[in-house]
Amino acid sequence: MASRYAFLLASLTALFIMGHSELNREIKQAVKKQTMEPTDGTFQHLTKDAPQKTATPQTTEVMGLFITFEGIEGCGKTTQIRRLAAALRQQGHDIIETREPGGCDIADQIRAVLLDAKNSRMTSPAELLLYAAARAQHVAEVIRPALDAGKTVLCDRFCDATLAYQGYGRQLDINQITTLNDYACQGVRPDATLLLDLPVEIGLGRARQRNEQHTGPNEDRFEQESLNFHQRIRQAYLRLAKDEPQRFLTIDAQGSPQTVAERIASAITSVIQPADQS
Repeated sequence: MASRYAFLLASLTALFIMGHSELNREIKQAVKKQTMEPTDGTFQHLTKDAPQKTATPQTTEVMGLFITFEGIEGCGKTTQIRRLAAALRQQGHDIIETREPGGCDIADQIRAVLLDAKNSRMTSPAELLLYAAARAQHVAEVIRPALDAGKTVLCDRFCDATLAYQGYGRQLDINQITTLNDYACQGVRPDATLLLDLPVEIGLGRARQRNEQHTGPNEDRFEQESLNFHQRIRQAYLRLAKDEPQRFLTIDAQGSPQTVAERIASAITSVIQPADQS
């Protein structure tokens, strides 16, 4: 059921977004209009080129903070999100932990299809569209409501992963990916992105050791890609970080989990304030 449902979503996405140039132009216009004329009071969650909306005297709502974690396989994102979430909760922050693909029931069904190593015949465009479908549901059901409620959202992967993996890894068209990401996100954008960086050989070694010990569903389809594929992913992330230094915080992910957590805690002070000051 999950497989049929997820591939149906991908087929519909392909038909209505990538297959119809007129609708594709309308999507771009809709995304542009939304970023130019936000209606929900968001500020840093809009695209980087969008002008700030001037707050009205009646607006007292405080928007949440959206922080994403990115990096190659085995960089330790999941461990470090849990550590940071625990530390921030102790400081009084209202934290939502989530992940991509997944984060809600429908997106989790798509995740099962995307990461299953048995689906080796999946084409790169189908993969891209499945990620977009999962993200659209995740943003609408989890991320945007949490930000609107003033919560801090910590997300394991987001749009940068699609640019790195499907854009630079699969070598799909970057402009099409950007358009698709914009449509799926509907104006939601990270305030900060923590890039956990380490050599590919170390990361893959960690990931494969983790998968050998894992007793749940088999989710190692990407770990089976070539070393060159993963090298392209790492270089893509470093390029993205260089292009947006105001958003990315690059963390050396080598060392013990405690050492990496301390590096993150030091870096994140520039992004998130103590709860009694936020």
